[in-house]
Order: sequence, then C-alpha cells, then structure tokens
Amino acid sequence: MNLSVTLRCCSAVGLFRNKSAVYLCRRLSDVPVSSSDDSPAEKPRRTRRAPGKASVLLFPGQGSQFVGMGKGLLKYGTVKEMFAVAEKVLGYDLLSLCLNGPEKDLVKTVHCQPAVFVCSLAAVERLNHENPAAIESCVTAAGFSVGEFAALVFSGAMNFAEALFAVKVRAEAMQMASDLISSGMLSVIGRPQANYKHACVQAREHCLSLGIQEPVCAIANYLFPDGRVIAGHKEALDFLQNHSRELNFMRTRLLPVSGAFHTALMEPAVEPLRDVLGKIEVRRPEISVHSNVDGKRYMHDKHIRNQLAKQLVSPVKWEQTLHEIYERAQGQDFPHTYEVGPGRQLGSTLQKCNMKAFKNYTHVDVVLP
Repeated sequence: MNLSVTLRCCSAVGLFRNKSAVYLCRRLSDVPVSSSDDSPAEKPRRTRRAPGKASVLLFPGQGSQFVGMGKGLLKYGTVKEMFAVAEKVLGYDLLSLCLNGPEKDLVKTVHCQPAVFVCSLAAVERLNHENPAAIESCVTAAGFSVGEFAALVFSGAMNFAEALFAVKVRAEAMQMASDLISSGMLSVIGRPQANYKHACVQAREHCLSLGIQEPVCAIANYLFPDGRVIAGHKEALDFLQNHSRELNFMRTRLLPVSGAFHTALMEPAVEPLRDVLGKIEVRRPEISVHSNVDGKRYMHDKHIRNQLAKQLVSPVKWEQTLHEIYERAQGQDFPHTYEVGPGRQLGSTLQKCNMKAFKNYTHVDVVLP
C-alpha cells in the first residue's frame, strides 16, 4: 500500500489529522503552527511551569514488546480507533498480534516497531484518562529509537497515521538491511576501567583477520554509566563475548534483534526513511522533544527529518539525553516522569543515571491489572 492510498484509508477511519493526540488540541487551538522557524510570531507559546509541577514523558523502543500488551486499553480515548487505523496502514491485525502473538512474529522488526509505537500512544491515552494533569503539565518528551516517533506524535509534530506509515517503512527497511549481513547487538555492562571504543577496534581487527572486509563494530546505545550496547558483525560480537574478561566486561548479553541497529550496517535503510519523511507533514513540536542523535531539542521540521534519518546509523545517546532533560541547579525540584509503553527499561536507565529524578518516576503499563 503506497502513502496516498494509506492516508485516504486513514482519513476515512477518522484519525487522519492527529486525533490520536487529541489532548494536544489545547496547545494548538490558538497558536498557528508552521513548518517554518523563521518568524518569531509563528513559534508556539510555551507555558513555563515550576519544575516540581511539570512532567516528562519517555517512550520506549524495540525490545520492550511482549505478548499481551494492549489488554484492556481499548476503553480509553481513541485507542480503539488507533488500532483500526493501524490495521489499514499495516495491512494486518496489529491488535490481535499484540494480544495473542505468536511471540516469534511479534519480535520481528517489521512487527514490533509498529506495535511498540501504537501501544505507547495507547498508554498515553490511559494516562490522560487516569491523570489528565500529567498530560496537561508535560513540557518535555523523548523516545528511545522508534519511540522517538511516538514522542513526536504526542508533541504535535506529526499526525498518528503518517507517523505510523513512516514507522512501517523504517521497520521494513531496517529488516531488509539486517538480512544482508549476519549481525546483531550485544548489551554490555563494564567495569569503570573498560574502554568500549578500544574493544570495538580490537573486534574489528579480529574480523579483518578472518577476511571480513569493512567490518563494523561500534557503540550503538549509550544507556547509563558503564552500560552500553555494542553492535556489528556477528563475528565481532563473538570476539567481545569470548574476551569479555580481558576487556573488563562484567556482563554481556546478546539482544533478541535481527541486526546491528544504529551502526553503518543500517545505511541501506536511510534513503527509504528519508524519502517517506519528505512526503509526510512534519511540524515544530509544541513541547520540547529530544533527539537520540545528540540529546538536543528539535528546533524545526527540517531538523526532525534530518535527525530521524541520521538516527538509523548513529548511536542512541540516551544517557546524554537524560542529562539534558534533568540537568538543574542544586536544590531545584525534579519533574514527574512517566514511562508510557511496554517495559520499564527507561525507568531503569533513569535510576542509574539520576536517582533523584527517578524518585518521581511512574510507569504507565500497557496492560490493565
């Protein structure tokens, strides 16, 4: 299904114009939104809030999915419509896959990225129902990898249907890039003296000795102090695991993903994503949204398009992003943080990066108890 047909289907269902983030209308009702950042008069007005009365929303990424997510959420807001639109955009019953699996299908990149995206925004609808003040007081959002798309929808920078179509194209392109070379991702927790970049150099030299041309082994995720994800050729990751003691790695674990995401091996996926991002509407976010590429706030539509494409081949600087969001003067209050979506991985990284900020953390689950 091409983009124009997809969007006609979505419009017919009734979610074409960002209705998944209907709670953002209060920000858009009296502020003209433009894709240009040239005129100060067109910039959205931001209400300053005391840090202790503000909130931050964090959106998880691939790997947080599990069979059963979404159970009980159809009663909230536009969740039922969101899954109806998803079926039109994706061409299969995403809700059934989330609720019933099978797991071997849900974990596939082409399925789990849209699943995490939709379920995370469904969790936002739940939060809006149970604690609307948390939505009203939100000043900042960030998402891990594909979670960035959900954060941008929440911020009003994209509408739900178009963003989901972009996620679909992104997931398919990343899956195709993964199929070209045997590769993967390795979670590493190291001792303070561990040198991750030098370890990657050694792993690449090992691959060269095996006759592998242009081997890839690089840090793909900066998670927390001494917590990294390294990605690249399978042979490089085998080397790191086999020499973990000499490299001062305390723990290594292969992640259940199909490729070396956020490294040069994803280069074939960049152009398909860049192409679709050029065809959908992107606006300046109504709240601060931070980029995985450098942790900085998105400033305008071109910035968003460029960074989302660059993100595929750049490490996710999550630790740096958390420092950007939670940096404050001594004695200043921390905002309330809500992780909206499956899993608690982002809460765990926040705890390791900033214990004071973590004290105000809440997880909004995608399953009703």
